[in-house]
Amino acid sequence: MRYVTLRVSPTEGEAFHPLGRALSADEAVERGNIHRVEMLDDGSGLLLAEARGDVARYREILTESEYVYDFSIVEDDGWWYSYTHFEPNEDNREMLELQYESELAVETPIEVQADGAFVLTLVGPMGAFREATPTDTDAYTVEVLETGEHHPELGDLFLSLTERQREVLEAATDLGYYDNPRQATHEDIAADVGAAPSTVGEHLRKIESRVFAHLVR
Repeated sequence: MRYVTLRVSPTEGEAFHPLGRALSADEAVERGNIHRVEMLDDGSGLLLAEARGDVARYREILTESEYVYDFSIVEDDGWWYSYTHFEPNEDNREMLELQYESELAVETPIEVQADGAFVLTLVGPMGAFREATPTDTDAYTVEVLETGEHHPELGDLFLSLTERQREVLEAATDLGYYDNPRQATHEDIAADVGAAPSTVGEHLRKIESRVFAHLVR
């Protein structure tokens, strides 16, 4: 398994989304790491991120943004965590779709730098990098910071799976696919996750190959 750490920088401004630009432009708020970001079936996005500074101003920015459907904030010592349901723009959708369809997993947290760039690490088999690693576009530029062999600890092995693989694995476990005797088929899992049975079978083979290869090592 390989990893590559990238610095992805917006070509204009200090963020990839109008909400991010509003937060970056406000001196009362400091953006922190992104712990989770994903796109829902309806095309909207979910974001779990850190920030610090003036939490009242942060709430005000999110409340006034036309791109925010809903949000909640959990305050902690120094940093707080915001869970935001938002409307992605075209660039966000392209990046999230690439993440969702790829065999590469994104390690979290994703570092948000002062100039709006993201520093993130992708993990996966060598062959997947040829097609799924982001390259420069009109919206962003990509710089490779580091690459090499990746050896996940057992505790973060689940996180080394792709979003789609984790979804399939969770459904398989919940439905009893790994029970003895087995309680579910590929068809049952496919109906739960909205995929073809053959696609489910392929995902499960890749998941099992990655897990067993790690345990043998």
